[in-house]
Amino acid sequence: MNNSKENSKTLLEVKDLKMYFPVLGGVFRRKVADVKAIDGVSFTLREGETLGLVGESGCGKSTTGKCIINLYRPTGGQILFNSKLTGEVPVVAVKEGGTSVKVPAFSIPTPLKVDVAQLNNNQMRPFRSEIQMIFQDPYASLNPRMTVSDIIMEPMAIHEPGLSEQQRRDKVAWLMEKVGLSAEQALRYPHEFSGGQRQRIGIARALATNPRLVIADEPVSALDVSIQAQVINLMQDLQEEFGLTYIFIAHDLAVVEHISDRIAVMYLGNIVELAKSEELFQNPRHPYTRALLSAIPRPDPVNKREQRIVLEGDVPTPLRKPSGCGFRTRCPIARPECANELPPTLEVDPGHLVACPYHDSYDKK
Repeated sequence: MNNSKENSKTLLEVKDLKMYFPVLGGVFRRKVADVKAIDGVSFTLREGETLGLVGESGCGKSTTGKCIINLYRPTGGQILFNSKLTGEVPVVAVKEGGTSVKVPAFSIPTPLKVDVAQLNNNQMRPFRSEIQMIFQDPYASLNPRMTVSDIIMEPMAIHEPGLSEQQRRDKVAWLMEKVGLSAEQALRYPHEFSGGQRQRIGIARALATNPRLVIADEPVSALDVSIQAQVINLMQDLQEEFGLTYIFIAHDLAVVEHISDRIAVMYLGNIVELAKSEELFQNPRHPYTRALLSAIPRPDPVNKREQRIVLEGDVPTPLRKPSGCGFRTRCPIARPECANELPPTLEVDPGHLVACPYHDSYDKK
């Protein structure tokens, strides 16, 4: 992360975020257990930076993104967003110290942060213009019955009702050019485009409301490798031009390394390590991060690579998480006390956080 991003203002603070999904059973379909998809996630995000969220399938990456954009109502925790909206909108806000405030309906006090986790659908609607999402599957995320022009104009009609029909069409043409498509293609339907082109349309739709935060949920995983680099480069160009802030969710570590300023590694609903991208790849501390990085294919057969770290066992189900550290059942340096309580998050270097008190013992194995 460059110095300008390090000195920029905090846009988003996620504090002890939890998302539990109830499991129903029995004749009367009562709750018998909880699937702990997210179990205490915390991080901050500064304006203009890109935070990568990585981890195995089912670790809670996408659920975290959907909680931030309020598609899921979190079970617990806070999602504090520094909104620039002014005027008459219903909000639930908190002061700098974290104290909840009863805000009169239809008003936004400017010195307060909005707790997105407390908003219902109607209260969240004004803030959706500032927080947008790019979905994973470009084939399923576009309405096949609507033209591309209508798809991109739909959020404008909601969040910019003052624009005339011609102004909206002009903005659609401008956005199509920005994402590398022609304005004439806006009259076509989604089935007439390739996967990479559809994802560009999804990006244009996300930019239609002039957002400040864009959550990209594995935006290139469904695309050919030859197209992935084009979409990633496009997102970086748009970020620089419009001052966007990204949360980039992916399981491909090579892609995340290329685009992210900082990377958070998730395992079974928790962040186990968070650091600058370069620092994480050069000096991983958590045993799980080391195993992940050792699995990255090396294209050069001549240079000798480090020994592959093979973890034993399978990822435990979030329905029955191990006590204490969730990684202890597969960890090569686990100790009996790891089962007693959640490991503390330690700052081992400036900005480098690791949720393992025994990370130094790995090198002594």
